[in-house]
Amino acid sequence: MKVLIKQARITDSSSPFHGQVKDILIEDDLVKQVSDQISADSAQVIAQENLHVSIGWMDVFASFPDPGYEHKESLESGSAAAAAGGFTDVMILPNSNPAISSKSQVEYVLAKAAGLPVHIYPIGSVTKNTEGKELTEMYDMHNSGAIAFGDGIQPVQSPGVLLKALQYVLPLHATVIQVPDDRSISKTGLMNEGIVSTRLGLPGKPAIAEELMIARDIELLKYTGSRLHFTGVSTKKGMDMIREAKAAGLQASVSVTPYHVWFCDEDLVGYDTNLKVNPPLRKSEDMIAIRDALFDGTVDCIASHHIPQHWDDKTCEFEYAKNGMIGLETVFGAINSYSTNLDKLIDMLTVSPRRLFGLHTGSIREGATTCLTLFNPAAEFTFEESMIRSRSHNSAFIGKQLKGKVIGIINKQKVILN
Repeated sequence: MKVLIKQARITDSSSPFHGQVKDILIEDDLVKQVSDQISADSAQVIAQENLHVSIGWMDVFASFPDPGYEHKESLESGSAAAAAGGFTDVMILPNSNPAISSKSQVEYVLAKAAGLPVHIYPIGSVTKNTEGKELTEMYDMHNSGAIAFGDGIQPVQSPGVLLKALQYVLPLHATVIQVPDDRSISKTGLMNEGIVSTRLGLPGKPAIAEELMIARDIELLKYTGSRLHFTGVSTKKGMDMIREAKAAGLQASVSVTPYHVWFCDEDLVGYDTNLKVNPPLRKSEDMIAIRDALFDGTVDCIASHHIPQHWDDKTCEFEYAKNGMIGLETVFGAINSYSTNLDKLIDMLTVSPRRLFGLHTGSIREGATTCLTLFNPAAEFTFEESMIRSRSHNSAFIGKQLKGKVIGIINKQKVILN
């Protein structure tokens, strides 16, 4: 492989070329040269207006439910969606069938993903079959390559089970990932409880279902001294509690979704089932608080919460529709539309998630392994269904005007351009 990237602005705080416009020559799997002007015979040339380059982006919460639900997303189609969204690294949920609850399932994912253009890291389940009852052999899964632990879209409900899990991962220096949702509270809720739910005649799920679990899990974290990552946080009060926990020195971290930044419960007036997600879209003031937390240092990274659903599970009555939307291909365009600091946003997509989950961050410098994302942060475009590479099309961003276009990735000696 020989690639020449022409006149790209390097956005990488760890690089000696950060903020500079340079040519970058790549040979095989290495950055061969970074200079003002480079000529290279027989190289594939990438040159576009306002071209930016960073180290490859990483997502920390996506569902590629293979095996068992390949009709929603396979490892191959998920990898294609990730690459189209600019991601070179993706952490995938354990909610396959069978679940990623054992060493053999971790090894299955890693073996099948080895030839794909995106690095895929399995999250091992905390409990067997993500049922919330009996702990898995997390030590074996960790040794086989599980990057973190959590029950994915099934948050651990039992405080006793979560307590044991937090203690279990301590010697592994691993992190437990939790979606904050106490399902004993309004388990029939279809959207955020409030004026809008009343007006629409839909049963609501109150914010306290999320906030109680955050408060509980922070106490368990305080007791164990372990590491806990909250993802999908959607309320102002929940974010405030995590902010206070971090200030107190606890090893708490948090990621937010693009759809909680972009939408609120008022957007559900059309009963769009693609907006049926968990945690649900909250009030407009919560949405604004999440946007503020993005760039005040509270939020550590962005999580796509890419949850593909089959056509039949979304094209139905709102009551019967399943939760979730796809998101890998719209993360950057959605978040960047509200970004006030591009360098900070790229850091949340690159350095921060790798640091949280113990991966080498890399850097754009001569001799470094090539793992790059190419993008134009100023380009505005309308996201169309024809652009989707995922096997499922359950996106509420179809038809939306987004800002920030992904040009492609260079990773694992492969060049993939949109």
